[in-house]
Amino acid sequence: MTDPAVDALRPGATPDSPAGVEPAAPPPTGGDGAPAGVDLDRLGAYLARHRPDLAGGPLRAQLIAGGKSNLTYLLFLGEREVVLRRPPLGHVLATAHDMAREFRVISALAPTEVPVPGALLHCPDPDVIGAPFYLMERVAGEVFRTRAQTDPLGAPRRRELAMAMMDTLAALHRVDPAAVGLADFGRPEGYLERQVRRWAAQLDRSRSRPLPGADELRDRLAATVPASANAGRIVHGDYRLDNLLATVDPVAVRAVLDWEMATLGDPLADLGLLLTYWDVLGGSETAEGNPVADGLGPRAGFPTGAELIERYADRSGVDVGPLHWHVALGCFKLAVICEGIHYRHTLGQTLGAGFDRIGDMVAPLIAYGLTAAGER
Repeated sequence: MTDPAVDALRPGATPDSPAGVEPAAPPPTGGDGAPAGVDLDRLGAYLARHRPDLAGGPLRAQLIAGGKSNLTYLLFLGEREVVLRRPPLGHVLATAHDMAREFRVISALAPTEVPVPGALLHCPDPDVIGAPFYLMERVAGEVFRTRAQTDPLGAPRRRELAMAMMDTLAALHRVDPAAVGLADFGRPEGYLERQVRRWAAQLDRSRSRPLPGADELRDRLAATVPASANAGRIVHGDYRLDNLLATVDPVAVRAVLDWEMATLGDPLADLGLLLTYWDVLGGSETAEGNPVADGLGPRAGFPTGAELIERYADRSGVDVGPLHWHVALGCFKLAVICEGIHYRHTLGQTLGAGFDRIGDMVAPLIAYGLTAAGER
């Protein structure tokens, strides 16, 4: 989720639906009948030149519901189905929605224990469909996000799913970046300081209304950045249950999605943001019907955040330590993300449903972040 944003393949009807999710309501279309954001004629010509094995046969596109930042489409290439990712329509912030970054990291992680979709093609040319994009393999699985999906699993499978989520994150943080060609993927030194500055700058670019407490939270974070004992690991940047494709028979994570914010940094940032989703949003009354955290956390019958962290610590080799500052950063980051999405929604630049309540999450996130930032 970012502006770089909340951007996942979202809840789906069946494990066999496209990338485990249901199609969106019909979005605005272009002259070729495709969903907004995809020019099928130009795309078909590009594939014929650069990937003729993917060209041929009728070409159709279908927006996958739920993406709150980058747009995700199911492409029907004759008999073959693949997934296309591109930035959102309008109000694209600098350094956000980096298609080359996503494509590079899933390509690098393909031979590791971390499950990722197969990377097929990266196109940096915005003239083809209106923005850079990439193609990846469709992975069978389901994105678990709502209570309607997670309640029927029962307590044992919910626990298994949560632990599989943590085992996968631990596997990611065990990967040696140099061993997979990612030694230059980021600058670990000063990562946490840059995170505070980056999200403060993103907030300034997305402000469209008063946000009491946002500047105070920014200043508290900047003044209390902790030392990093784990710098230099691959960080996903938006790791949570509904950024995974999973199965429950057997319980397994089939693919980790949405790598637009991946870099080299402190893995505790991944944990802090995960706990923000899990305990802050998923553990509160705001979770019910929430467009981001409805099916997550203890209120949805999952293990507590403390249990998740214990599982992760056992398998990752990471010194977890106190996480209150990282939770505060997660709250700030998520508040900025939601504000960016809210801003795009007010401008009519979002596709699909579920955007009207995103802006309501900003104030409670800032309030909880201020509380966490004040802990010792």
